[in-house]
Amino acid sequence: MFRPLVLAGVLAVSACANPPNAPLPPLTEAERALKPKLEAHVVMLAGTIGERNAWRPAALERAAQYIETTFADIGLGPKRLPHTVSRSAVGGPFGFVGALANRLPEESTYVNLEADITGRTKANEIVVVGAHYDSLFGTHGANDNATGVAAVLKIARVLKDSEPARTIRFVAFANEEPPFFKSEPMGSRLYARGARERNDNIVAMYSLETIGYYSAAPGSQRAPFPLGLFYPSTGNFVVFVGNFASRAQVRQSIAAFRAASPFPAERFAGPAFVPGVDWSDQWSFWREGYPGVMVTDTAPYRYPHYHSETDTPDQIDYDSFARVTAGLVEVVRAATNE
Repeated sequence: MFRPLVLAGVLAVSACANPPNAPLPPLTEAERALKPKLEAHVVMLAGTIGERNAWRPAALERAAQYIETTFADIGLGPKRLPHTVSRSAVGGPFGFVGALANRLPEESTYVNLEADITGRTKANEIVVVGAHYDSLFGTHGANDNATGVAAVLKIARVLKDSEPARTIRFVAFANEEPPFFKSEPMGSRLYARGARERNDNIVAMYSLETIGYYSAAPGSQRAPFPLGLFYPSTGNFVVFVGNFASRAQVRQSIAAFRAASPFPAERFAGPAFVPGVDWSDQWSFWREGYPGVMVTDTAPYRYPHYHSETDTPDQIDYDSFARVTAGLVEVVRAATNE
């Protein structure tokens, strides 16, 4: 096991466009414009609405309505995609979630939300940009994953008049967190399976997952052994993560990000059994044979408030979050105009 892991790490790492400890320039005009709007989304989802999941259905629905209204205000004509889940189908791969699942109603209906910018010349080729909008039981979910949802909403607004060649499909997924995590009723699992049944031609998927925390403190970054030998030990970078089948998307994405932003960025394309590689909605698309990349601040390998009641809006580094989101706008723009 050691040798393929080391090989994966060696293949994945390349030098940052901006050295990890080099000072960054001031925020650009675009980044300054993004910052308060990203913060407003995070505060609404994780502060005003707060904990939102299957055990707080009113809050989960309020979050869905907020996302739907925001897409509508952008002018994208959102679709609600309801799905009914029975309690007996919930559980995922972890035994400890059984007690949580037993507290669910016998049957519940949840919604994914979808909004398209239709492509001009390759409308049948779809680039999905998605994030889950639920929070873990007992948490506010500011970084996990109000930041991902906020970025999806802002990317949609910036690109709404961009006339991409390919269709950009923005999706907000329900129920990524346990006990739905990696189970058939997981929101993105149902969505990806439906896409395959419809023969949707998804050429790339971006899962924006926990992207708001960055630290310049030495030793603030960890990684599963032996990847720590190859990655920085300071948690001031964003990382693009894919499985081997998605390595071309990883490579193209980080190239586009680095061309657009001096913010430090790393990449990993390797086996899905490395802890953390498949810990979000891209896993659902991999299961259906679609390429997918997770964009993340590495979550538990850096964020001290991960899956904690202290994951609140005041923990987010909004300057860095704005820089990352501005870079992701150009990543999506490049992916939809190849």
